[in-house]
This record gives sequence, structure tokens and C-alpha cells, in this order.
Amino acid sequence: MRKLKRRWEIETNWQLTVIFIVFAITGSTSAKFAGPLTDAIGISRDLGGWIYWPIRILIIFPIYQVLLVLFGWLYGEFVFFWKFEKKMLRAMGLGFFLNK
Repeated sequence: MRKLKRRWEIETNWQLTVIFIVFAITGSTSAKFAGPLTDAIGISRDLGGWIYWPIRILIIFPIYQVLLVLFGWLYGEFVFFWKFEKKMLRAMGLGFFLNK
């Protein structure tokens, strides 16, 4: 855990616990939101798995990004999650969404 704390530049085990909780809540919540959204836009499993799941993942992705920062803020770790978000977007080549 020391290596992870050093890599993420956090100091306490409590921060690490909160960060893991935020990741868990964010993943579960964004996956839960994706179902009603796919239904609302008319995407169903009838399309087949090769079409349905990539579309669902594309829907989950932006929801996850927003919720990650939101839940990070609610749990008092906004700075960590904002930094994490910027790093992730840049790594995926989507850094142009960020202001310099």
C-alpha cells in the first residue's frame, strides 16, 4: 500500500480507503445509470451483444468521468480525483477537453 500511496501522492490509509470507496460507488452508479439511458434512446439487447455492449460502454464512459469527480468532491478528495481525471483523459488522447 505504501507504493500506491506514494504513486498517488496521498498520505494516509484513510485517504486510500475513501478513494477506493469512491471508485466503487462511481463504477456501480454509472453502470446503473446506463440501463435507463440505453432504454431511453432505444438501444436494447435485441441488437446483439456486439452492438449493444460497445454502445453501453460508450454511454457509461462520460457518466463515469463526471460522477468520479462529483463523488470525489462529496467525499472530500476532489483534488485527487480531478488530477486523476486529467491524467486519464490525457492518456486516452482526450486532453483537448481540458483547459490549459
